[in-house]
Amino acid sequence: MSIVKWSPVKELEEMRRDMDRLFEDFFTPARRRGWIRKPEQSVVVPNIEMFDRTDEIVVKAELPGVTKEDIDLTITKDSLTLRGEIKKEEEVKEENYYACERSFGSFTRAIALPVEVDNEKAKASFKNGVLEIVLPKREEARPKEIKIEVS
Repeated sequence: MSIVKWSPVKELEEMRRDMDRLFEDFFTPARRRGWIRKPEQSVVVPNIEMFDRTDEIVVKAELPGVTKEDIDLTITKDSLTLRGEIKKEEEVKEENYYACERSFGSFTRAIALPVEVDNEKAKASFKNGVLEIVLPKREEARPKEIKIEVS
C-alpha cells in the first residue's frame, strides 16, 4: 500500500463537488427526480393497526379516499383479507403535475390473525376513512382464569 500525501485543496474540491450535486438535485424538476409516478406504477397498501381487547381482536385500517361500497372483507378463523379500490377523482395530464405522491388503484391485503376468531360474530364500521373490524375470539382462544388455593 502506497502512502498518499494529504491535500486540503483536494478535500475542499470534493466538498465543493458534493455541494454542487446537492443543489443540482434540489433544483432539478420533480418530474426528472422521479417524484411523479404514474398511477399505474403506484402500489396501494393500507396501513393497519391490530390489538387485543381480552375477548376480541381489533383491526383498524386507514383507507382514505375509499367509500364503504368499494371495500370487501373476507374473514376466516385465522385470517382477514381486505380488498378495495381507491379511485382517482379527476384526470390531470402528466405534464401539469408538480408532484404526485398519492396512490390509486385496487388493493388486497391479507392479515394473519394471532388467534382463532369467530367470523360469524365479526363487526365492521367505517368512519372518516378508518375501517374498524372487531373480531371476537373463539371460546378456546380466550384467556382463562384459574384460582389457586393456598394450603
